[in-house]
Amino acid sequence: MVRHAALLLVVVGASMSAQATRPRARELGVAPGVFPPGALNAITDVAGVTVGQVTVTEGDSVRTGVTAILPHGENPFLSRVPAAVHVGNGFGKLLGVTQLRELGELETPILLTCTLCVWKAADAMVEWMLARPGMQGVGSINPVVGETNDGALNAIRSRPIRPEHVRAALEGARPGPVEEGAVGAGAGTVAFGWKGGIGTSSRVLPQSLGGYTVGVLVQSNFGGVLQVLGAPVGRELGQYAFRGGADDEVGDGSIMMVVATNAPLSDRNLGRVAARAIMGLSRTGSSASNGSGDYVIAFSTAPEVRRTLPAPGTGNAPPRRGVEEVTNDAVSALFQAVVEATEEAIYNSMFKAVTVTSRGRMVEALPIDRVREILSKYGIR
Repeated sequence: MVRHAALLLVVVGASMSAQATRPRARELGVAPGVFPPGALNAITDVAGVTVGQVTVTEGDSVRTGVTAILPHGENPFLSRVPAAVHVGNGFGKLLGVTQLRELGELETPILLTCTLCVWKAADAMVEWMLARPGMQGVGSINPVVGETNDGALNAIRSRPIRPEHVRAALEGARPGPVEEGAVGAGAGTVAFGWKGGIGTSSRVLPQSLGGYTVGVLVQSNFGGVLQVLGAPVGRELGQYAFRGGADDEVGDGSIMMVVATNAPLSDRNLGRVAARAIMGLSRTGSSASNGSGDYVIAFSTAPEVRRTLPAPGTGNAPPRRGVEEVTNDAVSALFQAVVEATEEAIYNSMFKAVTVTSRGRMVEALPIDRVREILSKYGIR
């Protein structure tokens, strides 16, 4: 165990150094939409939200990891947030979705990892949750774990995620900047034929529209015909789905999109917000192909809609709950914000990612200099 932990720290440090030199989308003048980002331009601009990531690189074949998103600093089982799921295309293994839909709430953090590691990650998170204070009488937990298939670069059949990786991601979750690119659950992913990964962005509404913040984090691992603010980057670079008609060029893959907001929304309106993230995805050139799992999980951190339970064994939950929430007529600005933040988060996941090699296969990073040229050609810079 000690040997693995040491290796993990070295890999994460090297990744941070290499990816620090690559630009985010805004550094290239790519700033989708009309609303400004938050101070960090990240999901952690939503107060209380923290992100923890562990990158697992072993030998020449393991390239994967865990990304954990926590809605607040309290016990998420005892202080639940309203949440919703939207499925753009359901080719995936999103765990915990039926209860989340039924009750409209999260009772655990959200984990992202590789496809065949979903159940191992869930088991480790349940153990971590059961060991927390106040959980002695708990006999049921609904872990929410999303995934994309990083088997192109990762020895996915080895199912390399271990409990210590999950614990490290959960316990290492912090506010502040979020590392992007080939890290955490994005360590082995591929997007539009280039290196994909973790990306994030946020938008802040003006006070006249509520002043709310919307943050998005993505795990990009999908295909299609890449465009950046409408510029046909994929076509210009000669790398896009269907160019040769081959089965491996049809845009398959997946993406997990996690949306957080401090707007007081019901789970019903969170579902409507989640649905709009798919519009941001489509702006980047995805057509949600047959073999793509395109999922959105949205939650609200607003105290007004929090669903706080008594500690197990200390009494019954109150039978009624009074809430104040944003009305239907006021959610349109939030729809716009999530479209913009999702689009930019996807760009960030690719712009920040570095080239990764595994088992003799190299997936190259998106060539930033060429992207600059293409954007200039189409009048975007």
